[in-house]
Amino acid sequence: MLRIGIIGTGSIASAHISGYLAFPGQCEIVALADVMPGKAAEKAEASGLTDAIGYDDPLRMIAEARLDLVSIATPPSSHAALAIAALDAGVNVLVEKPMAPSLEECDAMLAAQERSGKLLSVVAQNRFRDDLATLKSVVESGLLGPISHVRVDSAWWRGLPYYDLWWRGTWEKEGGGSTLNHAIHHIDLLLWLLGRPTEITAMIANAQHHNSEVEDLSVAVFRYERGLAQLTSSVVHHGEEQEIVVQGESARVSQPWKVIAERADGGGFPAEGGDPDIVAAIEAIAAQREPLRHRGHEGQIGDLLAAVRDGREPLADGRDGRNAIEVVTAIYKAGIERTFVSLPLKADDPYYRAGQLVAHAPRFFEKQTSLVEVAAS
Repeated sequence: MLRIGIIGTGSIASAHISGYLAFPGQCEIVALADVMPGKAAEKAEASGLTDAIGYDDPLRMIAEARLDLVSIATPPSSHAALAIAALDAGVNVLVEKPMAPSLEECDAMLAAQERSGKLLSVVAQNRFRDDLATLKSVVESGLLGPISHVRVDSAWWRGLPYYDLWWRGTWEKEGGGSTLNHAIHHIDLLLWLLGRPTEITAMIANAQHHNSEVEDLSVAVFRYERGLAQLTSSVVHHGEEQEIVVQGESARVSQPWKVIAERADGGGFPAEGGDPDIVAAIEAIAAQREPLRHRGHEGQIGDLLAAVRDGREPLADGRDGRNAIEVVTAIYKAGIERTFVSLPLKADDPYYRAGQLVAHAPRFFEKQTSLVEVAAS
């Protein structure tokens, strides 16, 4: 039975708690920690964790609770220090997205993992969704042919009170805006589907949130070998209509699910009826996929528990988390410097280092409110 601790008891901690509770024969939540006095104990009681101890000091919890695995669900600026402390104490780590605000911090976390021999996983819960697992299966099948273009809409909407929470809306504490903290999900999925691009350019803006320093909108273009991808990262899109559209030489497939395959008539225009054979083959892949037993955070936690037990790497590891931060860093650099950024980013790049984004990023507006908690719906 693995002993579990959770650091950070805000809203996302509930997803971790329910995820671990889905595997009662494999793990037990024995401790929670939060820097706000009494908050961890309150969360334990509210979650029915009657035997879990609440700590006001996360480092004390790591030192005393005899943990096998800890979830870190705190603001991004604290991820690296807490993950390194846990790994150096011999504890496996699951850290919420984003992994850390800088590549330098990500690499320090990976170094701690290597010297500890423990596992480090970064939350990428959308990999554990049936629809997106189906999309990956189709891309890997080769039925689409060479990929021409991918459009990713990471479209969210947040009102002004969202940025009243003390750590949100600042480059120092949140590490960035919609690109880092919302589109990180879709950036991970894009890398999962296509791998690392060779070049990125972007523009960033704050279109609607006059109480936040950070961007609430960015548009980026990625270059692959022959094709392009485009990513919109937003918290200003009413309706939150998120979409991934993959266009290949032979067909297009997307989530929400849609399959189209054109074929040319004698003049090169789309022939009536398209290519039903390719459509049928793609639909067959979707129909034959075995549904996932566990989804979202629960699915990722189940995989990590199995990885700890079996001595293997998790399906979403620290290297995956770092790769997503590399893309975010390139988007910010491109948007701030108004340039094209080649990947991989090297350690001598100014934007690689911790604190450099804070030093270079524009302050779109002044953060006006700093609340310990904000109301939830």
